[in-house]
Amino acid sequence: MAPSAPLLTVRGSEGLYLVNGPPHFTESTVFPRESGKNCKAYTFSKDGTLFAWGNGERINVINVTTKELLHSFDLPKAVCLEFSPKNTILATWQPYTTSKDGAAGIPNLQLYDMKTGTCLKSFIQKKMQNWCPSWSEDETLCARNVNNEVHFFENNNFNTIANKLHLKKINDFVLSPGPQPYKVAVYVPGSKGAPSFVRLYQYPNFDGPHAALANKSFFKADKVTMLWNKKATAVLVIASTEVDKTGASYYGEQTLHYIATNGESAVVQLPKNGPIYDVVWNSSSTEFCAVYGFMPAKATIFNLKCDPVFDFGTGPRNAAYYSPHGHILVLAGFGNLRGQMEVWDVKNYKLISKPVASDSTYFAWCPDGEHILTATCAPRLRVNNGYKIWHYTGSVLHKYDVPSNAELWQVSWQPFLDGIFPEKSITYQAVPSDVPSEEPKVATAYRPPALRNKPVTNSKLHEEEPPQNMKPQPGNEKPLSKTALKNQRKHEAKKAAKQEARSDKSPDMAPSPAPQNTPRNTVSHSTSGDPEIDKKIKNLKKKLKAIEQLKEQAATGKQLEKNQLEKIQKEKALLQELEDLELGI
Repeated sequence: MAPSAPLLTVRGSEGLYLVNGPPHFTESTVFPRESGKNCKAYTFSKDGTLFAWGNGERINVINVTTKELLHSFDLPKAVCLEFSPKNTILATWQPYTTSKDGAAGIPNLQLYDMKTGTCLKSFIQKKMQNWCPSWSEDETLCARNVNNEVHFFENNNFNTIANKLHLKKINDFVLSPGPQPYKVAVYVPGSKGAPSFVRLYQYPNFDGPHAALANKSFFKADKVTMLWNKKATAVLVIASTEVDKTGASYYGEQTLHYIATNGESAVVQLPKNGPIYDVVWNSSSTEFCAVYGFMPAKATIFNLKCDPVFDFGTGPRNAAYYSPHGHILVLAGFGNLRGQMEVWDVKNYKLISKPVASDSTYFAWCPDGEHILTATCAPRLRVNNGYKIWHYTGSVLHKYDVPSNAELWQVSWQPFLDGIFPEKSITYQAVPSDVPSEEPKVATAYRPPALRNKPVTNSKLHEEEPPQNMKPQPGNEKPLSKTALKNQRKHEAKKAAKQEARSDKSPDMAPSPAPQNTPRNTVSHSTSGDPEIDKKIKNLKKKLKAIEQLKEQAATGKQLEKNQLEKIQKEKALLQELEDLELGI
């Protein structure tokens, strides 16, 4: 039996409701629309079978399949909800408050048993950042960061701390995905001249000087983002500083590090300077894509040796999204960019489509690996709110714009477990759609009044680099490093310059007379014996060479200045003067 199409959850000033996924897009009857503006949070379970939401009074939990209300909790202030991986626990968080007399506040993080509806445990969790405990996929292990320690609980027994990972000033940790053995990556920021570091451990081996599976230290890091691959064999670490001391960027500085559980580590060498906008693992866990560099940004796929496999060239982009099956990659430019997307077949490295989702603030792949959701949400943008459902070939299948007096706050797909939707072969032909296509308005460049009646020159602010396959071809040598390529280009340029110089001299060596319409008709090495005449000849040749360059520029369509045009008009006179001087030799 084919799985049902994923539902779409929509939350905004019009309320909270579910929409049937492709191809119908009608409002779902799983639960009646929760009207009003008081819905602050909702969440699906990992397998998409349970749905929880808060309406400003209570937190309700329903079974999506049977439409049955399972539980209702009296939590009017809850703003964050999360299910454990196997749906046994619902975690809720509300802002931490203290009483006026300075007494400690009540616990604000609650863990509810989904079978009985009772509260298993309450914790004090002051910060909203990283509020939710981290579970292993089988729920055998659960971890929390408490006062610079990571506390581990086993089999959802929260009354006993089974293990602790204690390092001085642990700032963040990430539990590995997948089955046992469980691994954890921890980040400790540097202080007093000591570097920051990320270490990988295997649970429960935390003690001893050689307990860590891998260690990577670095100086330039105010904060880090740690990304495990799906097979839990390696972590990518994006280390960021708040301020770029060189003044090259107001984004701060970023570096990308690779750490493997076998102890290997490396700095990923990015060929272009500038910020690192996004880094994502492929679901295969064998390669990752980085988007980096000053605009127009580069995007490159790297393998586990941190060698580039394919370079997508440069373009207006700041994000990358792999499809759930890992066979399609979308490179996009959202936020302060125009919403241009490039959809790539990453098995054959072929471009599938180039749709444009203007003003988008959100992007998500549908679990079926075929459809894409883009949305414009408040408060990032308070005008033109709405969402679109696309097919990856570039067709818009459904579009919803909220009324001008309303706002869209959040929209997302119902999740499904991996393997529910089979991978389908890629098609390059755009699928038919009933939604009329909108041609994006192309903003023309400003032209000053003096140039408006003159032909447009195809000048670009940046030269765009084309995509190129970085894999060594069969029979070819290993691809050269960045420095080696630079030296090779220099060597080739010198060689070309020497050959050009030889070809310039060859007409003078030949006995046959050269044509008299170019400055190269002169004898290069002839001398008069009079230093003054030799000096004049040299200057004339210099001027004629400059005129030749100006003529080449004019031929390419470049607009010349008045004084440059006057120089070209003097060419005949200069040629005649040069000929007279040389005939007098």
